[in-house]
Amino acid sequence: MVDKITSWKFAEDFATESEVFRDARGRAEELGVECITPAVGAQLAMLASALGAKAIVEAGTGTGVSGLWLLSGSSQAVLATIDSETENQMIAKRAFNEAKIPANRTRVIHGRAIDVMSNMADAAYDLVFLDADRETLEEQLHEASRLLRPGGVVAIAHALWRDRVPDPAMRDDATAIYRDVLRFFSNNDDFVSALSTAGDGLMLASKRA
Repeated sequence: MVDKITSWKFAEDFATESEVFRDARGRAEELGVECITPAVGAQLAMLASALGAKAIVEAGTGTGVSGLWLLSGSSQAVLATIDSETENQMIAKRAFNEAKIPANRTRVIHGRAIDVMSNMADAAYDLVFLDADRETLEEQLHEASRLLRPGGVVAIAHALWRDRVPDPAMRDDATAIYRDVLRFFSNNDDFVSALSTAGDGLMLASKRA
């Protein structure tokens, strides 16, 4: 049996980031903002590419790391990215500018994810990435289901939550939230779903056509 930890680390190190990505990641570390890992970013970029994504929603802008990955996967995509922290958004805009992403390809929206998403159009988006406001994650998930076009994908970061989700002895609130999210997909025939061990876990689900 292959050493799974070694394989996981190999997969994490397989994806490489340009200087712009690394700079955005460095700013996140300075602010204490947690970013997705490069391996998760690469999976998001692959999804955007495979979907030919034109419209993407991101809940949780951070310093722009995940947004850079999402936009790198599809040259025609427009990203609507939501965050409640103005400082994060300013730094993310800097990252998008450094990456020479045209201004008309990003909509940086200030507010709580659930509030903003509730005002977005039905079945208008190809990809929704959720990485914000864990306390309202289940509500965001229901909004994401509404926002996605048939065949669209929702991706949820931290789905294994510090490797606590698989351990039944772990019963803290955060772990319970992610378990409920996984249960939502395992009991829902409207989605084709898969759980990736990349990063801190990445839940992927495609809305059936």
